[in-house]
Amino acid sequence: MTWSDFYLVCLIVGFALSAMALFGGHRHIHLPHIHLPGLHLHGANMPWFNVGTLAAFLAWFGGTGYLLQQVYGVWFVAALGIAIISGVGAGSVVFWFLTKVLMQHDHALDPADYRMTGVLGRISLPIRAGGTGELIYSQEGTRRATGVRSEDGQAIPKGAEVIVTRYEKGIAYVRRWEDPLAESDVPQPGARNSQEKSL
Repeated sequence: MTWSDFYLVCLIVGFALSAMALFGGHRHIHLPHIHLPGLHLHGANMPWFNVGTLAAFLAWFGGTGYLLQQVYGVWFVAALGIAIISGVGAGSVVFWFLTKVLMQHDHALDPADYRMTGVLGRISLPIRAGGTGELIYSQEGTRRATGVRSEDGQAIPKGAEVIVTRYEKGIAYVRRWEDPLAESDVPQPGARNSQEKSL
């Protein structure tokens, strides 16, 4: 096998890996004695050596080496060095694009972010005594809705602010939410001045 053949094989393998990465979705690619994960890793956890960077390296390494060796007749050591630099550069660009552009906002899901207990919301469909209504709430920046029942079985009108006390089988159990500052005996700023004026 000549150097030109070697570069050509690298080019073909690089394009084949690129096609599998693009059209293979979230599947894993299994090669003999090598397991390469697909492109479904989180940006912060993505290793430098992955299918995308490997495919870019092989394609550019093979293409550059083949052109320099076969077309321009460059000495094989110089062609090999330039091909390696070209491949590393292409792999670096792909890695930067994956982590900084495609997966910039990708992060691991934390179950605590989706816990219903303690969620504040507003009743959109009133809860009749012993019945079921609908709760509108915001979670992870998204507006959501869920079935809701009153914790004590009492009716709760539309528009009332409530807090979820428990969540079972797709139903949130709620009670009315009262602002603790509104009911406290602590005088609010400016309240003392108004009392003094009234005296």
